[in-house]
Amino acid sequence: MDRTPIFLGLETSCDDTAAAVVRAPAGDGAGPGEVMASVVLGQAELHAAFGGVVPEIAARAHAEKLDLAVEAALGRAGVGLRDLDGIAVTSGPGLIGGLLAGVMLARGLAAATGLPLVGVNHLAAHALTPRLTDGIAFPYLLLLVSGGHAQFLAVEGPGSFRRLGGTIDDAPGEAFDKVAKLLGLPQPGGPAVEACAAAGRAGRFALPRPLLDRPGCELSFSGLKTAVLRARDATVAAAGGLAAADVADLAAGFQAAVVEVLAEKTRRALALAPAPVLAVAGGVAANRAVRAALQAAATAAGARFVAPPPALCTDNGAIVAWAGIERWRAGLADPADLVARPRWPLDAGAPALVGGGRRGAKG
Repeated sequence: MDRTPIFLGLETSCDDTAAAVVRAPAGDGAGPGEVMASVVLGQAELHAAFGGVVPEIAARAHAEKLDLAVEAALGRAGVGLRDLDGIAVTSGPGLIGGLLAGVMLARGLAAATGLPLVGVNHLAAHALTPRLTDGIAFPYLLLLVSGGHAQFLAVEGPGSFRRLGGTIDDAPGEAFDKVAKLLGLPQPGGPAVEACAAAGRAGRFALPRPLLDRPGCELSFSGLKTAVLRARDATVAAAGGLAAADVADLAAGFQAAVVEVLAEKTRRALALAPAPVLAVAGGVAANRAVRAALQAAATAAGARFVAPPPALCTDNGAIVAWAGIERWRAGLADPADLVARPRWPLDAGAPALVGGGRRGAKG
């Protein structure tokens, strides 16, 4: 294959309305690819008063803004629909209303242009991001850590993922959001807790490191979140309130616990499935402390560490477009009646992970 395919990618799985145009390199191998344009229209202000994402509000916002995001992305990339080689869209997992908004627009565009249509698993888009940014080869080990998911995956191909372990309750990003709410910090919680933790003393509060006393790569963050709540309430009861220093110390202690758990479980995953590359993806991968700890774990195991830039760790259309290109090259395009799949596990052969989370049952 000599030409360089260009795909439009649409992402509407949760609370970011996104569209992007990505060009792949010539040939059939890995990237890096070129992100020609990426537009992300966030919804944080729409959901701020509710303390979390309201599915109906999110779906309505996607329906109102997605065509504008597509128009902006095509304009910034300097291409038209006739210049594309395909259209990729997140078709699961996620909030059904948002998924439907993206899938229906993608189906309409594909029908009008005759372009190939590729439905993309949102988790696969994150899992394949290191190939977009760094051009790494299969196989590699991936830690996917986001607001709705946490999994260790052996990534063996565009549609081949083997799960080594994952969360049995809250995802780490979800726990960051909930802890931020407990501490009176703004949403999204991840950046707020990280910024607050920079001024705190991580060792002041004795917070647990869940599941480190058990073998394997399973993760749990619900009990850690509850421990932060109890420590907060005890501090309020003893001091009559919560000072800024208390908030910073609680944030620092929580973040340190998450980092320690992720680092140790990563070491175990590398021992179970040795790989030349350890990659991390998902919104929590933007956390600097998490990245540093995973870098150290990879170095100790003799593996290269790859972390995409923060803009490609959170939800966006560029990673969807790239995953669409990978699937299309592998002959995995979809029919014109592509449907939304609110639950769509990456490793269909693995038992379902326990826990609901923001995005439904863990894949």
